[in-house]
Amino acid sequence: MSSTYVHVHLFYGADPRRYRKGENIGSLYGYHHAESAEFALDFAKDSREIAPVRFARRALKAALGFDLIHAWRNRRAILDSDVIWTHTEQEHLAVALVLLMLAKKGGRRPLLLAQSVWLLDRWQGYGSVRRALYRRLLARADLLTTLASENAALCREYFGREARHVFYGLNTNDFPLCPPSHWKPNAPVRVAAIGNDRDRDWSTLVSALGNDARYQVRIATRRHMPASTRAANVEIVRVSGIQQQHALYDWADIVVVPLRPNSHASGITVMLEAAALGKPMIATKVGALEDYFDEKAASYVEPFNPQQLREAVDALVADPARALEQAREACEQLRTRDLTTEHFARQHAQLTREMLHERDARLDTATASAPREPGVAARGM
Repeated sequence: MSSTYVHVHLFYGADPRRYRKGENIGSLYGYHHAESAEFALDFAKDSREIAPVRFARRALKAALGFDLIHAWRNRRAILDSDVIWTHTEQEHLAVALVLLMLAKKGGRRPLLLAQSVWLLDRWQGYGSVRRALYRRLLARADLLTTLASENAALCREYFGREARHVFYGLNTNDFPLCPPSHWKPNAPVRVAAIGNDRDRDWSTLVSALGNDARYQVRIATRRHMPASTRAANVEIVRVSGIQQQHALYDWADIVVVPLRPNSHASGITVMLEAAALGKPMIATKVGALEDYFDEKAASYVEPFNPQQLREAVDALVADPARALEQAREACEQLRTRDLTTEHFARQHAQLTREMLHERDARLDTATASAPREPGVAARGM
């Protein structure tokens, strides 16, 4: 049996031939783990760009909400594939447009697995023209997937379509599981918060712990921090690369993931990393993060509630045994639920088998129901 050809269309900059070159990580998000005799994977290639071309591509991406030029450059691989995997709407909307632009009657029709992350959060803020365009492009997708159950529910509400919930995973080569054997907080308590997602709620974190000598806070983000989030005991740091990430986690007693309401599991990467490294964690109860870790594995607080966040930190500090048990439980849930990049890839492989099976069943039904030519006798009873 020949392999199914899968084109993995990731964003510009994630080309495995160039991303973290020399580190032999495979691909970002771990899609390469699905490579087998059954599935032959090809990844979107990044074309070299001069500055004016890069500016033009990014400007069009900002206007459309997806990177059409990057997809167009990879159109041959897209059209030649059996199945296309995408990681966010910024890729699947672009791929869908390329497929519609180049579709030929009776020609090859690749199956499109369209995974959305921020699309559902932003949907209500889009104008009618953008919504109409996106609906048309989403109609070309053969399967919708999301990384959170809340997003899957919104697919039914907004598009009238079912979406499959796929569990995101951690690269355990970068973050091997290290169940903690002990936990004792420093004085002052060291609190780390990491993230560049637009839904991080730094204001509530600083309101909870800022200007209090009992806490030492380090926020690692590339986003601009307004003056209102500054405090004497809060340090804004730049973290680049795995070594610096590990250094920050090693420094921390507690990892906090403060969030504004969202539906896309914002903060799950940090929670996975903290769980793997045995750090007690506190997260805002939004975005279906409980799909991944239950309340035994993390302390959840309500959004925009500085007092509750501060009390959650104090509760862990006051009861080191409880904090240790929580950290151990998070590491164990990561292991038993297989929240890894390998499992993430296996889920895509299984969904692809189902897509191919459904397509073949439709083709068989269409063939069986097609009218026979006059004069052609049916074969034996």
